[in-house]
Amino acid sequence: MRRAVAVFWRTRSFSSSNCLPKFPLVSLDRHDIWYPPPSPPLHLRPHYNDHQTTTEIDGKLIANDIKAALATEVNYMKNSIKHVPGLGIVLVGKRKDSLSFVRIKKRACEKVGITSEVVNLPENCTEGEVLDAVSELNNKESVHGILVQLPLPSHLSEQKIINAVNVEKDVDGFHPVNIGNLAMTGREPLFIPCASRGCIEVLHRCGVEIIGKKAVVIGRSQITGLPTSLLLQRHHATVTVVHSSTKNPEEITREADILVSDVGVPNLVLGHWLKPGVVVIDMGSTLVTDSKGSRVTGDVCYEEAILKASLITPVPGGVGPVTISMLLYNTVEAAKRAYQWTGKS
Repeated sequence: MRRAVAVFWRTRSFSSSNCLPKFPLVSLDRHDIWYPPPSPPLHLRPHYNDHQTTTEIDGKLIANDIKAALATEVNYMKNSIKHVPGLGIVLVGKRKDSLSFVRIKKRACEKVGITSEVVNLPENCTEGEVLDAVSELNNKESVHGILVQLPLPSHLSEQKIINAVNVEKDVDGFHPVNIGNLAMTGREPLFIPCASRGCIEVLHRCGVEIIGKKAVVIGRSQITGLPTSLLLQRHHATVTVVHSSTKNPEEITREADILVSDVGVPNLVLGHWLKPGVVVIDMGSTLVTDSKGSRVTGDVCYEEAILKASLITPVPGGVGPVTISMLLYNTVEAAKRAYQWTGKS
């Protein structure tokens, strides 16, 4: 007989019992008994071809569902304890992509009622100035989550600066304590990296069973590849990581039931890399300019992948919006811990 703990699938809700979302967030660990979603997801768009039906995942709809639930919770918090979550962002320089990402994050905060503030520093600032900015946000009671917009200029140590963020405000989930706890069975990080959590959330909401499946993660970055592979293992997948030194990567990816890629190489994954029926989560995002103009392109060649995959995330509009919603979720969780608020007070 299985232990009683093994037959329950735990979920973590956005909110108290008074304002439960339609779809609760999946828990960190999925146990032995897996239950699919209660009704067919509405965020899937089928594509028909001569080979099979491929379904495109609409990440915007998933993100909107999550943000709507968060907005309800933030409003409830505001009315209950007269406080709202706050996010602090450290932005160094004026990279166009970083400026765009920060604007998107600020707008997302506004939509759910989270306050946000950006500390702008010049490209040539010193490491000490960045650390001072982080320290100031660490000590600010109205700021519950801190993110340092990456990448940083080459003369700054990303590791040193990320380590300086208070672990209880590390809503990006990159602090060594959070990553270390994610890697250890029986321990839970305060925060899970947003893109990785978004990946699992997409799989869950689309009814994809992870337990026992072969998952291949292309890329081993500390931001996405590493935590995603760890999180898939926590959900009992058999995980292989493909990286720049991997020989014959296409042979490995052809065995995948679930393929996740985030290396920033446009159209790296071609049709012959995939087996029929694979679930493809494309987390790559690269701005490509050619004779057709400028556009954002993923790691997976979409035109070829839809001939093989059963489910696929487009770029843009796939995991990206869900990743932003996970940042908001982490910020709300940080505020709830700071105020010791359970939604019942």
